Amino acid sequence: MKLIVTVGMPGSGKDELVAVARSIGLATLKMGDLVRDEARRRGLPVTNATLGRVANEEREKHGPGVWAQRALPKLTETRMLVDGCRSDHEVDVFRHHFGDLFLLGIYASPETRYERMIKRSRGDDGMSLQEFFDRDRRELKWGIGNAFALVDGMLLNEGSVDEFRRASRDYLERVLERED
Repeated sequence: MKLIVTVGMPGSGKDELVAVARSIGLATLKMGDLVRDEARRRGLPVTNATLGRVANEEREKHGPGVWAQRALPKLTETRMLVDGCRSDHEVDVFRHHFGDLFLLGIYASPETRYERMIKRSRGDDGMSLQEFFDRDRRELKWGIGNAFALVDGMLLNEGSVDEFRRASRDYLERVLERED
């Protein structure tokens, strides 16, 4: 199996990368969907605050790699992209179960990310600058910086969406070629 796992702060371009991955035939799994599903299962609204609370509660109750553990049964294709790793503990879970994987970092500056999040107006983003920074701090507390320290490669996303899509396609194709 060729597993590509992404790590990136909110608004860095992970959703665009997922769309590109799907367009070249990769199966995908968004780890954030696991959290959203858990919130819905509990009958909770899908907001930034709720999702953060649910994700944190589950980490505290079941350990820092819980979301990666819950992703494992869904990783059934021979080539997959897993979007949204949040810690080195999650990386460890994936490496333990799949051995060789490619950890891909996606970077965009805080200013760029905030502007994008305001434009996309997704319900679980929050809108104020304070909410943006609170969410960043929460993700850093979970260990996303530690996951970034382990990346095998990095995509910079400071330009246009078309530029990022082209760069993402090229990068994913090169990663996949390494295993052919």
